[in-house]
Amino acid sequence: MKKIAVLMILALCVVAFFVFDLASLLTLEQLKASMSRFSQWRDANPILVSAAFFVLYVAVTALSLPGAAVMTLAAGALFGLLWGVILVSFASSLGATLAFLVARYLLGDSVQKKFGDRLKTINDGVRKDGAFYLFTLRLVPIFPFFLINLLMALTPIRSTTFYWVSQVGMLAGTAVFVNAGTQLAKLDSLVGILSPALLLSFVLLGVFPWVAKTVISVIKRKRVYAGYSKPKRFDRNMVVIGAGAGGLVTSYIAAVVGAKVTLVEAHKMGGDCLNTGCVPSKALIKSAKVAKLMRSAENYGLENLSGLENHSAQFSMAKIMARVNEVIKTIEPHDSIERYTNLGVEVIEGYAKIIDPWTVEIARNDGQTQTLTTRSIVLATGAEPVVPPLPGIEEVGYLTSDNLWQTLSSLPTVPKRLVVLGGGPIGCELTQSFARLGSQVTQVEMGDRIMAREDGDVSDFVKARLEADGVTVLTGHKALRCEINGDEKSIIVEHQGQEVRISFDYLLCAVGRKARLTGYGLEDLAIPVDRTITTNEYLETLYPNIFAAGDVAGPYQFTHTASHQAWYAAVNALFGNVKKFKADYRVIPWTTFTEPEVARVGLNEQEAIAAGTDYDVTVYGIDDLDRAIAESEAAGFVKLLTVPGSDKILGVTIVGEHAGELLAEYVLAMKHGLGVNKVFSTIHTYPTWSEANKFVAGQWKQASAPTHLQPWLKKYHAWRRGASNEN
Repeated sequence: MKKIAVLMILALCVVAFFVFDLASLLTLEQLKASMSRFSQWRDANPILVSAAFFVLYVAVTALSLPGAAVMTLAAGALFGLLWGVILVSFASSLGATLAFLVARYLLGDSVQKKFGDRLKTINDGVRKDGAFYLFTLRLVPIFPFFLINLLMALTPIRSTTFYWVSQVGMLAGTAVFVNAGTQLAKLDSLVGILSPALLLSFVLLGVFPWVAKTVISVIKRKRVYAGYSKPKRFDRNMVVIGAGAGGLVTSYIAAVVGAKVTLVEAHKMGGDCLNTGCVPSKALIKSAKVAKLMRSAENYGLENLSGLENHSAQFSMAKIMARVNEVIKTIEPHDSIERYTNLGVEVIEGYAKIIDPWTVEIARNDGQTQTLTTRSIVLATGAEPVVPPLPGIEEVGYLTSDNLWQTLSSLPTVPKRLVVLGGGPIGCELTQSFARLGSQVTQVEMGDRIMAREDGDVSDFVKARLEADGVTVLTGHKALRCEINGDEKSIIVEHQGQEVRISFDYLLCAVGRKARLTGYGLEDLAIPVDRTITTNEYLETLYPNIFAAGDVAGPYQFTHTASHQAWYAAVNALFGNVKKFKADYRVIPWTTFTEPEVARVGLNEQEAIAAGTDYDVTVYGIDDLDRAIAESEAAGFVKLLTVPGSDKILGVTIVGEHAGELLAEYVLAMKHGLGVNKVFSTIHTYPTWSEANKFVAGQWKQASAPTHLQPWLKKYHAWRRGASNEN
């Protein structure tokens, strides 16, 4: 109501201005005709006239009314150059700031809520260089100042910054017009003030800050590279270090566009994802799921297989790992040296170290050393498991997601007693898998709940399923130390001030992963690191020709985000002198492959609350989905977060079978700005899991229906039946 009142007052002022034809008073002809009378008033009471002029000027600019240019001329004619410039400079800046504040009050929040994701790049740019952008716009009078006031109000620039930049930026144009006003009698039109030469001068004045910024950038660049000798010619256009997802995609793109690129990998092509991460873990998860199905055959009207009725039954680890290794072997050609060589990428097996910003030294696996000069370098060195510094952990031995697979290949059966440290995605996936294969698994999590990045209901749901599979889930338990007594290994944890001893045969550390930062020459070149390599929005490091992508760059540790970043790294490295692109992280999906799966994109409830973001939540229970019921997998839910009063999607969390696949529809919708109504109006095949997406949209639609129309609709239909007297 306050906003409506403000809007009505503004509208009345503007309407009155035109109804009473006040615009005719603010013309050059009227000014010249009335100058003698204005001069008499000024001579009689200079302070009062100055104050009245100041207030009127503020009002005209604050309401974005026409006539500010004529009033600026009047300031020169009435008060002279110095006093006229002072009056106009402060009045125009104050009026512009008032217009700015009113526009922000009326429109700022609503525009940001509706278009915030699309304006993210602009918002980030304004936060970083808003004063610079505003200053250059203020220097050039051809940009309508009232429009600048309104548009800048929709950005996050601070009002104090807006005021002082406007004060300084408009000073040159103000001085020109006030000076012209001192020669009012000689003026025939406003057009005559801004001659082509003067306009060109203003344009050059506006361009000057950009030129200055470019010069400063060049100076900074030279300072960064000071002490290094840039080669006159280069052996390569690009050298990529690391052949995981980020490095493979980067080098592939470089080869496709005709660049001469070398990819260096010390271990195995495909990186962690193919060899020790995504691929083997998903193969193991599938085997564990089949084991679960074999045990629960009665749920599907079949006889349980003999000997598999309980969780202690053991499977052949050798056979399981043979399948896991066969899966890796089948996928390997996609990431092989042969394939990338055929694509035009030179692949060198060895350890790469950056010697200077344009030189890479490679200690090849064949014992030779090779040095290459290159225009750009991309670091895609990935990440490795974190091992907590627990006393005694080295003595008892431990497994990580890196060395787990080699150990499993040597075991005849699954580990009998397994302790898993960590309640994140990796820990939960492996915990459930080993429990289903017959291990006695204890999961230890220091926090209050597992899957802490997800909402509490999601964490509770996953925990219940893990426990149903036989896992002992210990939350709020802090690992203190490891001990070995004879052949008995144990870990001591603390819970509510009491120590608890847990015996195990194997200890699996799954407490997170850290970027691989050492051994690549980063320290020698003083490239800043803080958990990950520090980069700007273009993925540039301290040196603009050295880039980082993937887990080593953050902020996410997903294979798909590494591939996503690789495009920006490759294009910016090869074509950044022409055009650079800021990495876009607006719509990043991820999935935890427990059963049921947990998939998410955008905000969940705890993130929305932490960010102070208003939201509406709609939840559809998958236990009501026909396909889920038919497959005896009727568990889970789809949680949809939307902007209040709008169908704009803030985020989606899906818990259930095939959640990672179902999420893709909402990822597409969010990426391209499609609302819930579009999802609801899309035909989904029956009976499929994807109907869950339509049904949650339908529940949102029903909850969003205007209830005040229902009585009128009932009356309308009663009238159509000829029963107009019905209640």
